[in-house]
Amino acid sequence: MSELTCFKAYDIRGRLGVDLDEGIAERIGRAFAQVLGARRVVIGRDCRASSEALTEAAVRGLLAAGAEVLDLGLCGTEEMYFATTHFGADGGIEVTASHNPMDYNGMKMVRAGSAPLGAENGLAAIKAAAERAEFGPARQGTRRPAEGARRAYVERCLSFVDIGALRPLKIVVNAGNGAAGPTFDAIAAALVERGAPLEFVRVHHAPDGSFPNGIPNPLLPENQPVTADAVRAAGADLGVAWDGDFDRCFFFDANGRFIDGEYIVGLLAAAFLEKNPGETVIHDPRIIWNTQDMVARAGGQAVQSRTGHAFIKQAMRDAGAIYGGEMSAHHYFRDFVYCDSGMIPWLLVAELIGRRGQGLAALVEARMAAFPSSGEINFRLDDPKAAITRVVAAYERDAEARDEMDGISVSFADWRFNLRSSNTEPVVRLNVESRGDRALVATKVAEIRALLEGGGGGA
Repeated sequence: MSELTCFKAYDIRGRLGVDLDEGIAERIGRAFAQVLGARRVVIGRDCRASSEALTEAAVRGLLAAGAEVLDLGLCGTEEMYFATTHFGADGGIEVTASHNPMDYNGMKMVRAGSAPLGAENGLAAIKAAAERAEFGPARQGTRRPAEGARRAYVERCLSFVDIGALRPLKIVVNAGNGAAGPTFDAIAAALVERGAPLEFVRVHHAPDGSFPNGIPNPLLPENQPVTADAVRAAGADLGVAWDGDFDRCFFFDANGRFIDGEYIVGLLAAAFLEKNPGETVIHDPRIIWNTQDMVARAGGQAVQSRTGHAFIKQAMRDAGAIYGGEMSAHHYFRDFVYCDSGMIPWLLVAELIGRRGQGLAALVEARMAAFPSSGEINFRLDDPKAAITRVVAAYERDAEARDEMDGISVSFADWRFNLRSSNTEPVVRLNVESRGDRALVATKVAEIRALLEGGGGGA
């Protein structure tokens, strides 16, 4: 029995032919159904060249376990999340590597009710069963298309907005040749049917698993000019871009400026609380002050959770939170089976622009000035643990607070930082924020950079 290295903390991903292949995918499918006792399973896939074959292999495993398989075909991860609950399935699988390199693929999986699946509640057992591959006689399951899934999904997405509040907007949408295009088109068609005064400019719209314009990951600065330039060229009011399986949604204002994710989190949190006073909002620990301030001003409760979709979703379920957001552009909604969606956020932002009569820049400008941040900066280091120790030692004596929920956060009266070490590579991720002092952010980033890279610096 050899260890399956494609199993991670709360999903599956790995290099094709090294960590993951069709034989492994078939074993995972069979183990998934066996461990969860799944009689009905929803499955979908992204547009990567390898995804269809891996999906077919996983389906063979599910069928051999006697499961009824509802096939979504090409779709986003969030469509799988939604369909798992919509069809009363016992679990769901999306074959996707999202924004990982070309030679990777993987799976995102949920339990019944679209609940997160982690090591402690089934993923470790699925891994062990797939490694043993002692399944006994094959049974004969059934497979059919998941009819009506996208139509129901579109209706759920549109239920989040008042279409009558939308005003004429020109919106650039960049699918990055990932899976978003067909799903977006279904939403856009439904908006047109309802008289929404929106005009769309589509960029890199057709799904293409060879990713001729690069891996779709709009969080990378080098990938942002395509959308930014398209916004300016079209004279658009807003730009939206997605990653490969479109569970993350990124925004550009009318000037083509990329808007960091934490400001969108604060904006959406306040919008939900305006309609639902006193509710709870979940946020991640990396950049927190803007969100906490906006939630407090709106009369809500802000609760911090560890970074990562499984942790955020569980925290939302535990608190009954109406909304959750991560600065990495994941946005979670209680009324979307407590899961993340990349389509609902742009609909909400378009509605806000209509309601407020202001563009996105105006909606976030004051918040960006009040709580400037560095954005996430990655450092590839030989010894991440020693580097983090150097930084903490330099600052903790004068700190007001230290938090180790996720990495290490160290806070002062007028600034704070969070350092996290990657679980999968020798990388340390730094985020710095301040109270109204952008120059201070730059100063502290430079100090911490010097410490991480082995030089001087410090408070």
